[in-house]
Formats: sequence, structure tokens, C-alpha cells
Amino acid sequence: MFEDPSAYFTDELYISSVIRPIKSGKEANVLLCRANVDLAGADLAALKVYVPSDNRDFRHDGVYRAGEWIPDARARRAMDKKTRFGRKVQARTWLDREWQAMSRLHAAGISVPRPIARSDDAVLMAYVGDEDGPAPLLRAYRPVDPGEAESLLDQVLAAARSMLRLGIVHADLSPYNVLVWEGRAVVIDLPQAVDPSQNPEAGEFFRRDIARICTWAARHGVARDARDVAAEMWESRRYAESIPEDLRWP
Repeated sequence: MFEDPSAYFTDELYISSVIRPIKSGKEANVLLCRANVDLAGADLAALKVYVPSDNRDFRHDGVYRAGEWIPDARARRAMDKKTRFGRKVQARTWLDREWQAMSRLHAAGISVPRPIARSDDAVLMAYVGDEDGPAPLLRAYRPVDPGEAESLLDQVLAAARSMLRLGIVHADLSPYNVLVWEGRAVVIDLPQAVDPSQNPEAGEFFRRDIARICTWAARHGVARDARDVAAEMWESRRYAESIPEDLRWP
């Protein structure tokens, strides 16, 4: 029998029940939960439950983890050999990255869901939406006019710039990973985030992130040169000197 992934959060009184599924995906499923206001800060929360490691595809994991050092030699060997234990370490690494990135970005005032609590296989975070339904993804959202599209574009680009200054590149930013709620763009899904000072592919990831968002904006009447925007941000990044120690990417 499989353990209920929500049990830890119920036992710790963060949530009282699961209301319904919100989203199903290859890497994780998201559940809408009835939350304890005193602990969660709201009466609704989103529980992101990662798919078990045996059912995950880690073929592209190496490109995101390039440049990282894992101090545990046994874990490194297991990951290299792709053993069952190694796959569990990889899965845990993805969850750790999402939790760490979300925590640091939220603390810095960047528009991401507020992290609430975590277990070994799930992250509980603030829910974006209302009881009738979650906030729509940017890909499905239809701005009322080019002015609204430009506002959303500017918000996402500002978030990407702020993330870069904190030493974080989303590495999978797209209209599929941005929510829109009450005029605000919220960046989600951060398990593959990389450190631009370590990962040799970070610059390419960043250019791809910016291109995807600018392509969405162009479809709604807002033209930006993605290459110029990405190049200006990348060349002007200054993250290490100005980041408080407790907000730095580990």
C-alpha cells in the first residue's frame, strides 16, 4: 500500500483535507487542500506531490545539474550508475531545488507562490486562485488588450531579472510556468532552476526562457527583441555582491 502523500501535512496540522486535484503532470501532481489558516496563512493551499522516482524520466537531469557538487560520494556513484537509490537521490534533489529556490525568491519579494512546508516527496505552497478554480496559465490567458499583455510581459521579465541577480535561472520559464491572477504574473515550477555561476548551460537556458515569454507577448501585439533583452540582462547581472548570506543560492 502506498503512503498518502498528504498524510504528513495533515498530521502536522497544515491541512485538514484534500479537496480535489488541480493538475497532473509527468513530474508532479498538484492538489487543492483545505488549510489551517494559523499555520498556512490562508484557508486554501496547493500541495505539489512529486511522482515516485521509479516513474520519473531523468534522461535530461545531467544538463540541469551540471557544475553541481554532491558531497556524498555514495550518492554520486549511485546517480552515475542510475541505480534505484541514485534515482531516489535525483528525485530528492529536484524537490530540494524547488523548495530552496521558492523560499529564496519569495523572501526577496519575487512573485512566486509562498512556500509553507515540505516533506520528502511534496511541497505545500500558497494556492493561487479561488475555490472555483486555480489561476489560469499564461498560455491560456487572453489579455484584454496589448496594454495588459505588455504589463504581464514586463512583470515576468522583471522576475527573471531579479532571479538572475539572486543567482537563479529558472531554466524552464514559459507561458506554461506562469500563472495570472488579478493582474499579477506568478512564476511557478522551479525544480530545474540552475545557478548561473556554476552551470555552463545557464546562459542558454536564460536566453531560451526570455525567448519563450517574448514569443507569447508577440502573439498578443507586444513586440520585444528577445535576444537583445536577454543579452542586456545577462551582461548586467550582478548577483553575488549584493545578496544577503541567508538568501544566497546554496
